Amino acid sequence: MPNLSPIARNLETVRARIAEAARAAGRAPADITLIAVSKTHPKAAVLEAMAAGATIFGENRVQEAEEKFPLLGARLHIIGGLQTNKAEQAVRLAESIDSLDRPRLADAIARAAQATGRLPDLLVQVNIGDEPQKSGIPTAEADGFIRAMRARFGAALTGLMCIPPAQLDPLPYFHKLAAMADTHGLAVRSMGMSGDYPAAIAAGATHIRIGTAIFGHRDKPA
Repeated sequence: MPNLSPIARNLETVRARIAEAARAAGRAPADITLIAVSKTHPKAAVLEAMAAGATIFGENRVQEAEEKFPLLGARLHIIGGLQTNKAEQAVRLAESIDSLDRPRLADAIARAAQATGRLPDLLVQVNIGDEPQKSGIPTAEADGFIRAMRARFGAALTGLMCIPPAQLDPLPYFHKLAAMADTHGLAVRSMGMSGDYPAAIAAGATHIRIGTAIFGHRDKPA
């Protein structure tokens, strides 16, 4: 509709593409959870997206997220690499921490959960392409780490997250993460971003993280 805001128009387009990709994969569009990645975008953009029906948002930096959330009706996922000294803030603020990738962070989250009396959902981030510049548990260590996190956090560990190598076909990496989740009986597979989410949906993604396609290109952080 011509009177929609740019963000609302973008959300409509993304939702239509999600539905198309889901149907092509023989899946129900309702089974795909959209995380609107609002990192580096102002609170006004989040409010605009909420007015258009978005309810789940992704932020990289806890300090930035604190400035925007909690907003009434908004659900926050921490999707970026999390420093251990920010764990308590993340535990207080987020519905889900999607970047659990090392024992020291697990220790910090456990202490924060004890201190705050709440434990968000947790996803193990797997460095699915074993890229040295990326966060995530290496694939060779992933099975043991996932088992340890399930033993430690129980049902709070709901799934896995990954970011495939940027210049390669993402589909084999998405299939690899989905198979890993199947092996461990984990329902949530957070994979797929603005440039590759139809492939992620075809491979079994339950959560996709869309920033640019909704909010436009981000301003670079200072």
